Amino acid sequence: MAADANRKTLLIESQYFPNLFFYKTLINHDELLIEKYEHYQKLSFRNRCYIAGPNGSILLSVPLSRGKNQRTVMKDVKISNEENWQAQHWKTLVSAYRRSPWFEYYEEELGQLYERPFEYLMDWNEACFEWANKTIGLSFPTTYTTEYSKQYTDANLTDARDLMVPGTENAKTDLVEYTQVFQDRVGFLPNLSILDLIFCEGKRTLALLK
Repeated sequence: MAADANRKTLLIESQYFPNLFFYKTLINHDELLIEKYEHYQKLSFRNRCYIAGPNGSILLSVPLSRGKNQRTVMKDVKISNEENWQAQHWKTLVSAYRRSPWFEYYEEELGQLYERPFEYLMDWNEACFEWANKTIGLSFPTTYTTEYSKQYTDANLTDARDLMVPGTENAKTDLVEYTQVFQDRVGFLPNLSILDLIFCEGKRTLALLK
């Protein structure tokens, strides 16, 4: 029991294919607690991620129906499926990474994920997170909050909610550098979605994160 009491927990919001800083932070903990009862926050990684493109980073954003109302509890935020956003995201991923070393290796399975219908943003994020973790060989105990608490007193819990904000992600300087698809054109783009590292480095991904 004493060992369990010393387990380090990371508390963070649900994110769409999280970036490398998310994963770097995660692997320094023993378990993950995802916030489920917060109010949705606009312009966050909850429904967006960034990948590499020929002219710089590309934003992939999941359209939301009720999520634009910041009073909506995160667990209730619904995806707007009026437009075929999954097909658009997948087309963008194929265009950006078809020449990467590992894209072909993961293409079929990931493509199937983008064909599965989802109603709620958290369910989509969970499916993406599980796919990425399985792909890189990361097995991580994950639970969800059962109510909202503004502050936690547990000394072994790191509250990282809203600490990773789009527009500030490139300030992280302690992340791994690797060869990216369009690096010769736009230079190295740090801290993109985990997808970028997976497609560029494949089975080395987890080792590089450590």
